[in-house]
Amino acid sequence: MKTLDFMGQRKIAILFSVILLAVSIGSLATKQLNWGLDFTGGTLVEVNYSETADLNAVRGTLETEGFAGAIVVSFGTDRDVLIRLPKGYSDQQGAQLLDTLQQAYEGTVELRRIEFVGPQVGDELREQGGLAMLLALGLVMIYIAFRFQFKFAVGAVVALIHDVLVVLGFFSVTGMEFDLTVLAALLAVIGYSLNDTIVVSDRIRENFRKLRKVDPVEVINISLSETLGRTLVTSLTTMLVLVALALFGGEMINAFAIALLVGVFIGTYSSIYVAANALLLMGVNKEDLMIPVKEGAEQEEIIP
Repeated sequence: MKTLDFMGQRKIAILFSVILLAVSIGSLATKQLNWGLDFTGGTLVEVNYSETADLNAVRGTLETEGFAGAIVVSFGTDRDVLIRLPKGYSDQQGAQLLDTLQQAYEGTVELRRIEFVGPQVGDELREQGGLAMLLALGLVMIYIAFRFQFKFAVGAVVALIHDVLVVLGFFSVTGMEFDLTVLAALLAVIGYSLNDTIVVSDRIRENFRKLRKVDPVEVINISLSETLGRTLVTSLTTMLVLVALALFGGEMINAFAIALLVGVFIGTYSSIYVAANALLLMGVNKEDLMIPVKEGAEQEEIIP
């Protein structure tokens, strides 16, 4: 099998990652995230029209009747409409919205559901979501430190933080709404990226113990080349499913699918370059991965 020189491009990869992180952190610091209803609080109203709904007409009606800031999107079919009212509207006003729509429409407007999320609940969700991600990263670091070695744990967590920040930066730059489905996708990205990183780390550990006279850069190149086929097949098949979900899955899971698409792509990249680069920067070598010999163990005498 041909060994690809992945680490020969590690300086370019570091520069690329630094640019991605700088853009992401800069956008998060200035523009922040477009928090969804789950985090900011507000009212969600789902209605069904007897015929195809004209979204522009619905937006115009709501704007005229004083429902400023309402977000109107198609939901499922062209007759189902999802309306999101920002914080400041009560659930009673959500019921009034139905009357407004009915008066402006000649057919029938059926109410499917009204959900009200208070601002306090939204703040709690935002705090608990952040704690969930930090807890996941901490547990990952502890597991890999026990399973492999501390340098591998640091490399894996650096890669995971890199992936999470890039996905968050993508949503900040694009202005897409960040809701609970996107948070769930972020946690899924952590699991996906970790799985890739562990497969690569396991092969690196095996090759360090097997290839005693090969330098660390070459060992990592060999390991990445050996796992490349598996990594690409897994990533491509996952991305095909996510593309289908993003295109045909409807409004409710569109952001979830896009978050996973970005996460799977950047997670595959980070498993190859970020985690492995971190190992080289920390000076990983075969001594770090040698199986320790128990004290007092005696070698068996070889009788000719």
